[in-house]
Amino acid sequence: MDDDVRALLGAPNIAHLATLLKDGAPHSIALWIGVEGELISIFTWPKALKARNMDRDDRVAISVHQHDRPLTSATIRGRVVQRLEGDPAWAIVDRMSQDYQGTPYPRDQEMVVYLIEPERVRFEAY
Repeated sequence: MDDDVRALLGAPNIAHLATLLKDGAPHSIALWIGVEGELISIFTWPKALKARNMDRDDRVAISVHQHDRPLTSATIRGRVVQRLEGDPAWAIVDRMSQDYQGTPYPRDQEMVVYLIEPERVRFEAY
């Protein structure tokens, strides 16, 4: 992952995650995104459709654009390589919540973190 993409993913920009439904159709949803080393992190509650999709099929696509410069963007195809629960997941969730909201994430529901290995990355800035 080059520095431009890392900066885009590491800033509080909203990303769109596409997963695959059982019938192969795409499912896309907006979410927060983060970087853990060379991996991309997202979180959700375990019974969410995106979680069930990633548990069944590890292929994903991500798009993200810079909030104040919408034509600065990255598109990424990759695979889920790890699913975290408990304290390791909450450490990442809280870090992302600090970046996006300035506070830890509320502990009112269970969360899981998915770590995604980018396979194909494209960065554009106009």
